[in-house]
Amino acid sequence: MYTLYGSEVSLYTGKIRAYLRFKQLPFKEVLSTIGVYKKIIRPNTGVTFIPVVKTPNGQYLQDTARIIEYLETHNSQRTVIPTGSTQNLVSELFALWSDEWLVIPAMHYRWNKENFPFIYQEFGQVVAPKFPRFIRGYFGKKLAKKFSGFVPILGITAQTIPSIENWYENTVLHHLNRHFAEHDYLLGSRPCVGDFALMGPLYAHLYRDPAPGKLMKRIAPHVVAWVERMNQSNVPLGEFIVGDDIPDTLLPLLQDMFEQQWPVLSDTESKLSEWRKTHSDEQVIPRSIGQHSFHVGGVSEQRAISSFHQYKLQRVLDTFQRLNEDDKERALALLDSVGGKQYIQMSVQDRVAILNNKLVFA
Repeated sequence: MYTLYGSEVSLYTGKIRAYLRFKQLPFKEVLSTIGVYKKIIRPNTGVTFIPVVKTPNGQYLQDTARIIEYLETHNSQRTVIPTGSTQNLVSELFALWSDEWLVIPAMHYRWNKENFPFIYQEFGQVVAPKFPRFIRGYFGKKLAKKFSGFVPILGITAQTIPSIENWYENTVLHHLNRHFAEHDYLLGSRPCVGDFALMGPLYAHLYRDPAPGKLMKRIAPHVVAWVERMNQSNVPLGEFIVGDDIPDTLLPLLQDMFEQQWPVLSDTESKLSEWRKTHSDEQVIPRSIGQHSFHVGGVSEQRAISSFHQYKLQRVLDTFQRLNEDDKERALALLDSVGGKQYIQMSVQDRVAILNNKLVFA
């Protein structure tokens, strides 16, 4: 029996919960209350992030990418890793995009729309789960204020909000809706790693929160059906698309990734190398190392430089570098058509790694 420490309101918990269900791994879910953070999560991981998975042998796993990697290694049945090299690369691209970039609309639609008092009650469960509703709401509002403070750090400002909404509704939801009208999952009738990453922002924030949930149901019913499919237990195994093919319906989203997210990833790699030169005595890399510019829908703004993005970037670049020459050539042909050829071949000057759940230079 595995134990999942998380919550319904947590973006990344939705990703791992759906994964455990699809893998048909026996697990119980424990709400990550303040007490659980203090007595279990912090002592066993050294950090205060959820979700955390406790394995049957008592090991505590943190970070969803590494959780899935560990569980895939130890549970080969119902794998979510495509055998096709190009499909596996595309799956990892969607994982990077979903985990690190779709946080922008997820956070905007949660904290800048009419989702209250629902959100206060949800966060109140973490602080005072056994108390009356009005007390939960009081404490939940205090905790929610802390998380809402991350909104401007992500570059979500009065200047960018109209472009974020236009991008999310008319690019992200539009093309995902078209895709899921034809396919059960990203790469066929079986979910891949990219599907579970996509489940994070699209479930907890953008489907479950009242305001964006109504929006999704109105303009993207096939995305709604996909979310609900991803949350089911005992779903058929399904298959990835034969021939290592990538559906044309995904190409606009891949192009969007390389236009908006990858310039930020490239600049993050450069800025992290600069930061290292002036912080050579620091062992642990902070999650934020300053600010840089980004653009969404042609509108530019400043946002925090997330050092953790480089760790996730390396996973994608390593996936490409492990391909044989024929597979690389095939992948490059696809990526060239969506503006990603130069980015996928970029080199990382100062690699990072995870040590004791902290980010360090490799």
